[in-house]
Amino acid sequence: MRSIWNGAISFGLVSIPIKLVNATESHTVSFRQIHTEDGGRIRYRKVCELEDREVTQAEIGKAYEDADGTIIPITDEDLAHLPLPTAKTIDIVAFVPADRIDPLQMENAYYLAASGAPAAKPYTLLREALKRSRKVAIAKFALRGRERLGMLRVVDDVIAMHGLLWPDEIRVPQGVAPDVDVTVRDKELDLADALMDTLGEVDIQDLHDEYREALEEVIAAKAAGEAPPEAPEPAPGGKVLDLMAALEKSVRAAKQSRGEEVGEEAGEPAEEAEEAEVRHLPRGKRAGAAAKKTTAGKQAPAAKKTAAKKTTAAAKKSTSKAQPSRSAKKTASTAKSTTKKTPAKKTASRKRTA
Repeated sequence: MRSIWNGAISFGLVSIPIKLVNATESHTVSFRQIHTEDGGRIRYRKVCELEDREVTQAEIGKAYEDADGTIIPITDEDLAHLPLPTAKTIDIVAFVPADRIDPLQMENAYYLAASGAPAAKPYTLLREALKRSRKVAIAKFALRGRERLGMLRVVDDVIAMHGLLWPDEIRVPQGVAPDVDVTVRDKELDLADALMDTLGEVDIQDLHDEYREALEEVIAAKAAGEAPPEAPEPAPGGKVLDLMAALEKSVRAAKQSRGEEVGEEAGEPAEEAEEAEVRHLPRGKRAGAAAKKTTAGKQAPAAKKTAAKKTTAAAKKSTSKAQPSRSAKKTASTAKSTTKKTPAKKTASRKRTA
């Protein structure tokens, strides 16, 4: 790997010559700008405003523009003589626990490689000291025209460095959190915990950029003169009206994706129960229904006999027909169930038949 910066790590009075190497690379599919009418490339040209002509890279330098518009040229020699000890040195200033570093501060990652055989011993010493202390080193260094913060830690057998933003570069999240009072119930938290447990952990190595893969498929298809692949149907969406129901469905879906059985457990209704609709009667209707039931239970014996007689007659009529109708069958079935449930009715009907 090609180094992008050469210098040294200052570890107290110990100096470790190192090379800085990019630890990450971008796999983003890049595009070119074209003229849509004829496919011609669109290019940006660097033009001097005073001479109105295009200039080469060798003719381009740096300058600072003052508030009043004054241009102050800055040369590479000026930058090389900055009054900073970190111009060519990664100066370690402290060792702290890793959890003291806010991930919001992290920027680019680099590998620090020992520069030459004499650097191997002090490099290994710092690496092993970081391992044993279980801490990270906070350092200051200068790169690309400005001084930066860095965090040194061990990755396998290599010292890695993460660029850090300065604390005053982290914006305060003012006005970002919801500005309404919301109460979260323990039951909702329990379901959220159950969903987290069901989803479980993931090996970061198994994750990949599906967008880039799909984009590469489209490019390959168009290059071969074929139609690009069809986009999958979007998942049906909707408003979440019931947070508890949404959590329960999420837990079931996560368990099913893992091949686990989904049953009716505490806080987890079965699939069949999901489509059922329960309607509760108003208080007035409940009371009326109860009153009717009580009144029907207190009917006189004569009324019971009359009902039994009518039922028996209907049953005989349905039996005498060759092809009984559906309603007759239903009536006969009702008669049987009625006579079984009420022995008094059955006795009365036998006497009258005789």
